[in-house]
Amino acid sequence: MDELWHLENELYDSGFKLICGVDEAGRGPLAGPVCAGAVILPRGLKIEGLNDSKRLTEKKRESLYAVICEKALAWAAAFAGVEEIESLNILNATYLAMNRAIASLALRPELALIDGNRNSGIEINSRCLVKGDSRCADIAAASVMAKVTRDRYMLDMAALYPEYGFERHKGYGTKAHYEAIRRFGPSPIHRRSFLRKMH
Repeated sequence: MDELWHLENELYDSGFKLICGVDEAGRGPLAGPVCAGAVILPRGLKIEGLNDSKRLTEKKRESLYAVICEKALAWAAAFAGVEEIESLNILNATYLAMNRAIASLALRPELALIDGNRNSGIEINSRCLVKGDSRCADIAAASVMAKVTRDRYMLDMAALYPEYGFERHKGYGTKAHYEAIRRFGPSPIHRRSFLRKMH
């Protein structure tokens, strides 16, 4: 677990006071918004099971989400919607969601650690960390925040548009999802630009 704090500890030791982790969920799906999470954890906080959100079960993510909300110094999640994805493209819409999440934090971080290898659209001082959600506690927490928030949104959308099965695939391009789009046409929350490759 301690290796999850290695980078942040170095940064705190070098003089930073508040560091947030930032990650997104939902860059790839055919439907729904992209969601970003931003989290500032108390330095050195150990949260059991945090270190790899992609491999966690939905139940485990939900329990971690509750712990993060309780123990983080500040946390936020924010969306960029389908219209924004269509007009800006998915990368810029992801930056928009990340900037919104950072701006929504109750505390102002001096540095944002961004999961991945691109941060050119981030409005505050930031650094990239490839595979950050398995290497850095704050990013791992942000990853859970983004994924749980987006999944809950897609469950709401499943109730509005039951024919697409969003509760099962959360908007990702499964065989059943493609079949539903062919049968019913796209819903208002489908990303038209992502459907162009469909035949």
